[in-house]
Amino acid sequence: MKQLTGSEIVIECLKEQGVDTVFGYPGGTILNVYDALYKHQDEIRHILTSHEQGAAHAADGYARATGKVGVCMATSGPGATNLVTGIATAYMDSIPLVAITANVGVSLLGKDSFQEVDIAGVVMPITKHSFIVKNVHELADTIRRAFTIAQTGRPGPVLVDITKDVTSNVADFEPKAPEPIEKITNTINADDLDMAIRMIEKSEKPFVLCGGGVIAADASKELMKFVEKIDAPVCDTLMGKGAFPGTDIRYTGMIGMHGTKVSNFGINMADLVIVVGARFSDRVIGNASKFAQNAKIIHIDVDAAEIDKNILVDCSLVGDAKEVLKMLATRIKAIKHPEWAKEIRGLKEKFPDHSDMNSMTGPAIINKIYEITEGKATITTDVGQHQMWAAQHYYYTEPRRFISSGGLGTMGYGVGACIGAKVGMAENITINIAGDGCFRMNMNEIATATRYNIPIIQVVINNHVLGMVRQWQTLFYEQRYSSTILEDKVDFVKVAEALGATGMRATNLDELESAIKKAIELNAPVVIDCMIDKDDKVFPMVAAGAALESCFDQQDLDNK
Repeated sequence: MKQLTGSEIVIECLKEQGVDTVFGYPGGTILNVYDALYKHQDEIRHILTSHEQGAAHAADGYARATGKVGVCMATSGPGATNLVTGIATAYMDSIPLVAITANVGVSLLGKDSFQEVDIAGVVMPITKHSFIVKNVHELADTIRRAFTIAQTGRPGPVLVDITKDVTSNVADFEPKAPEPIEKITNTINADDLDMAIRMIEKSEKPFVLCGGGVIAADASKELMKFVEKIDAPVCDTLMGKGAFPGTDIRYTGMIGMHGTKVSNFGINMADLVIVVGARFSDRVIGNASKFAQNAKIIHIDVDAAEIDKNILVDCSLVGDAKEVLKMLATRIKAIKHPEWAKEIRGLKEKFPDHSDMNSMTGPAIINKIYEITEGKATITTDVGQHQMWAAQHYYYTEPRRFISSGGLGTMGYGVGACIGAKVGMAENITINIAGDGCFRMNMNEIATATRYNIPIIQVVINNHVLGMVRQWQTLFYEQRYSSTILEDKVDFVKVAEALGATGMRATNLDELESAIKKAIELNAPVVIDCMIDKDDKVFPMVAAGAALESCFDQQDLDNK
């Protein structure tokens, strides 16, 4: 046992947890921690971002790409509050994150001191837990507990706020090995398991819907074995991309507002829907009263609070998805559904993708990136039309290759997340897809990439409008384009060069192909400005609150 300052205890606890990278931004109250970090820079790499929000998104992207806990740091007051959007993003998508902030000294708390904010209170609704540490003797156990909470059961962010005096006070420190993260299995009810097996074996038209929980549980292989055993088609949510291979014959595409017609119509033809690690978001189910009306529903989720929250189900299995799928696949008899498979093939033939892949459109840009990278890149996105195109037209064959803000829908997420993902998985080509509206929100993080020579590729799908909002204004607001036109004088190529990156512009698919190949070859930060038409749209589409079977595309609109 040895005596250490609170700041040294923070660093030792991070090392215990296997943390190799921290994203953050220093300031007055956290200076002691940064001083300790300086002394351990050969063991823990610190990435100084351009903004604290970028640090939170980078830690989030790192966590999604690696499956490990992402860590970010910030000082008190505005430094801490700048993390809030990133923490909320991680919370909505169940991403394991530990945010460490420092606050004013204990004697200054509650006195409106300079840069004092009750950040533990601020983030309470958007974290699994938040702590404020006022006693140095409680610091080590609190940090250890934070990492355990972030990873146990349904993952999520945890905040640890440390008063400045605690960072300089001294306490005894005894190293401890991290607690093993136990899988939640004691909640898996035997009767429910028996019921699920009976329902599956009785079903003639089963359909599997997989969400981000499959990826969080590292259950992709178990999902594949289960699907092969019951011979069912599979669709996914935005967060479930890559949980089941997007190139598999049983895959029908994404479900929901911008899901395929095959998935949206097929789910309503099924007699049984097996939902694994998804929470029945409104963007997934549309009109809840009309979702899968002809089907019984089995819901597998680690979080009991999600059962019957948005959709009443017929059978629920609460527990770790990997373990539940193992149990089901082991006990269930192999089944074939040739007629049902034929119906699904019929839907695929009836509703092919009508996207224009021969000119500079959003889908064609994603398709070209997919071809050049052979489907092996890590793709991060911002939020909007480009996000949906990246989900629809890049076929993810393994988990943790599609990284996007699903639940919160955070514009400005992508560049930070891309940096974090590339730092975490350096061997992967890592590309951020953004619209021009999203990119301008946090394009300052390109400076972070150039500072550390992190070779990310930023593709800006530039239509000079807020594309998704404009699409809604076109379809539902009689073309009243209120505050969605971005026809200004921003030149993203010059911005890229000013921030130290290589800038390129693509106005056609040949230029795009050359730019992507050159960007990969350069192995340095690159921004590619891709020009598309302002009225390029994302189809298919389901209007907000409408039934999935009302799914329409441009051909449907033209035929009205």
